[in-house]
Amino acid sequence: HKENVSVVNEDRLWEEGAPGQQHQSFPWVVTLLAGVLITTIVVDVIGNLLVIVSVFRNRKLRKAGNAFVVSLALADLVVAIYPYPLVLTAIFHDGWIAGYIHCQISGFLMGLSVIGSIFNITGIAINRYCYICHSLKYDKLFSNSNTMCYVVLVWALTILAIVPNWFVESLQYDPRVYSCTFAQSVSSLYTITVVVVHFILPIGIVTYCYLRIWILVIQVRRRVKPDSRPKIKPHDLRNFLTMFVVFVLFAVCWAPLNLIGLAVALDSRLSRAIPEWLFTASYFMAYFNSCLNAVVYGVLNHNFRKEYKRIVLIIFKFHSGRFFIEHYVKGGWKKMDLCCNFRA
Repeated sequence: HKENVSVVNEDRLWEEGAPGQQHQSFPWVVTLLAGVLITTIVVDVIGNLLVIVSVFRNRKLRKAGNAFVVSLALADLVVAIYPYPLVLTAIFHDGWIAGYIHCQISGFLMGLSVIGSIFNITGIAINRYCYICHSLKYDKLFSNSNTMCYVVLVWALTILAIVPNWFVESLQYDPRVYSCTFAQSVSSLYTITVVVVHFILPIGIVTYCYLRIWILVIQVRRRVKPDSRPKIKPHDLRNFLTMFVVFVLFAVCWAPLNLIGLAVALDSRLSRAIPEWLFTASYFMAYFNSCLNAVVYGVLNHNFRKEYKRIVLIIFKFHSGRFFIEHYVKGGWKKMDLCCNFRA
């Protein structure tokens, strides 16, 4: 019966080395996982909303390249609004209680988020590569209309990449990570394809783009090309470094999970050799990545940092104003009415 998601394919999970119904978690592990996820959700929602609002408010941030930044923030925001709260509920109840439909939607949105994230990071890398290494062609390549088309293409490819999961029935509840997610044991060939297309290939493209940028930066710094070297402004270099850090953090957070999946797909016997704590840690490490980008922008990018402060100050003033009106102005009028009534 599909409604009982917690036992869907448990025999298969047990055969592949997952704990199945006999899965048990220590109280401190549950507390730790819940703490990590709650922190991720809070920072994810607040941080990525700040990113989106900042880009739309600040004229200096309203650049074609930052369309990918907003798109990436939306990809990170999706998981914090729907799938992560359901995972948190599963942690507290020690099992999936939301039902089959929510399991499928949750798994779909998680896949949409991670694939959308890596594809947007790839888009950012290509954008930075064209901006720094092919600056004369940049305005034509990344006009506002072209950039919007690229963003739409990114999400079209993302949806195209995640749809096959429904046909191979790979979205299943895994009690080890309290999540409805991509089951690596469904098909070795499919798992290898997913890791290559969704992780290794994009990482390769991004690495190439950033490597070319680094080579050019070093050449400019050392004045290898004194006559024909392009001008790299300090703020352009800082923006590049910011996006490079975003990429490195994504690669570091998602590499363990993808490498485990690839290893198990190549040799199924390894599924029993991989410790459960390592598998669980790799998942929650990947989940944690969704809240890091907004923090990176705030720490490394001056324009984002200033806009964050402005937005927070506006919100604080708004709430302070409401508090003053409700508790002092309205309260004062009530006191005056009481005094008038008393005198009358």
